[in-house]
Formats: sequence, structure tokens, C-alpha cells
Amino acid sequence: MAEQLQCFDQVHIDVARNSTDDFNPFHDPRRWQNIQGNPFGSPIALGFQMEFLAADRVARHRRAKGEDALIAQHALHFSNYEFHFADALRVGEDFSVTVKNTIDKSAQGGGLSNRIVLRKAAGDLVLMGTQSETAEPRFLPDAVIEGLPSLEHLPDRIMAPGTPYFRKRKFLNTSNGKNFAVGALCDQHDYFDELSERVDFPPLFTASMVSCALLEKGWAHGHDFEADALVYTSHQISVDNRLQRKLRSNDMLNILVEGPLAPPPPKGLGCASVQQQLYRCLGVLHGRQILFRANVQLAPLRSFLGKH
Repeated sequence: MAEQLQCFDQVHIDVARNSTDDFNPFHDPRRWQNIQGNPFGSPIALGFQMEFLAADRVARHRRAKGEDALIAQHALHFSNYEFHFADALRVGEDFSVTVKNTIDKSAQGGGLSNRIVLRKAAGDLVLMGTQSETAEPRFLPDAVIEGLPSLEHLPDRIMAPGTPYFRKRKFLNTSNGKNFAVGALCDQHDYFDELSERVDFPPLFTASMVSCALLEKGWAHGHDFEADALVYTSHQISVDNRLQRKLRSNDMLNILVEGPLAPPPPKGLGCASVQQQLYRCLGVLHGRQILFRANVQLAPLRSFLGKH
């Protein structure tokens, strides 16, 4: 199912980046020109902004076909997102989202899955991936956070003592959730409605805080985002929806970032000649409950210059 053409204007990008504290100069209407070798010619949409839109369209597709009931019926507690980036979307650039029919293996002990493709008006691939619902997390299923100091008393934006993790602290609020939905060309009322007391923080809104954490980690270690820009090549994210549904305003979300690590063979934007960086990220709530777990891969922009 392909949608009609749509586009992100600068206001959509600003709303999305402001609601997640994403200060990457690629999205900044003034600073994008300072990025050395920037081939895009304008600000570009956030990776998580595009992914949010893709996940929203999967949810609509399943609701329209009555497939969402299968998630509760088969106790599919985890949403899993795997996306590979092939290009960037510039301000005002038309694109469409295509959601493939749901593959249902829930009766055989599997889950639900949909392929998603985002293409520009001329057909050029921007983003491709899958969303699946499963009983257990697909990504980092064995993640543990033993040995951490008390996160509630740990200062923000530091390496957690005795661990490989950089810790970034965020506090949720519904205004930012609504704004991110609108910035992603989605209807905020699908997630938040005061009159019906509905508060459903979308999984890819909370997971999008990873971008801020990565930027803060880079900044703390002296990375120059304009002289040595990095771009996403792939995301693998598993979210525990039992915890996601309980989230409310003012809840503290601890984002733990480990890396850079040696990545597996590159996919998506990457190729064998591109040196990529892998970061393992965990979203941790009170009581050390893991809300989400993610593998995030990036590569230097300079690796792709001449390919656009």
C-alpha cells in the first residue's frame, strides 16, 4: 500500500529536532552549511522522524485489516524495528511510504511483520526496513545492566563509573511526544488525547532520544560535528510494550550508550569500503527495567562523498 506524495518542510524538521533535543547540524537551517563536504544542499529530515512515520503507517495498515488484535491474543510484547538508510530526505523533497502486507506467523509461535519502503518521487530509495511484533526481543535479547551505580543519583552526561556506558538522562512529557508525532506528519490524537485520558508514548519517540545521547557523548569527547560529520546507516531496535504503555509525563528515561564497537558486515548505506561505528544503546527506567535496546550504526560522511 503506497501513500500519496508528501514532504517534510523545515518546520516539521524543527519541531522534531526540538522535541528530542537533537542538535545535529544536518537538521539545522543555519548550521547545515558549515558541515564540511555536505552534499545535500539543505537541511535533511531526522532518521527517527522518517522511522516514526513508517511505524505509524504500519499501525494504520494493521488497524484497517483488524490485525492489531493478534498482538494481545498471542502475547507479542515486543516491537522490533530494523531500518537501513540509503539516502537522505531534503527539506521539501517529495516522497511516499509503502507498507507491504502483514506476514502473520503468530499461530505457529512466530509473530507479525511488515516491510516498509520510503522512496522519493522519482523512485530513489531512502529507507527500507521491517517492523515485527514478537514474544521476545529480536535485538540484544541477552542485554544485562548489572554492576551499574544508582542511576537516580548519577550525574547527567557522564560515563557511569565501572561500566562501558555513557549515561544521558531525559524526562518525558506529552508536549514533546505530540510535537514529534506532528513533525513526523502523523496525527497526535492517535497517541494523546486529554479528554479521553489517553497517553500512549510512541515507541519510536522514546527510542529517538538515542540521537541526543549519541550527540551528547560525542560532544563530551570533543567530536567536531561540522568537520567530521557522521550519518546513520542502520538501526535495530526492540521495545518492551508492557513498559511502553505505562509511560507518563515526568518519567525519567536513562539512555545508556556503549561504543564505538566493531560492527558486523555493513548493510544499508554502508558497503565493504566504508568504516562504520556500532553503538549499543539501552533505554532504562526506574528499577533498572529495560524499555528498549538498540544497535545503532553510523559512518563518516566523508566515506560517501562522491557517491551522491
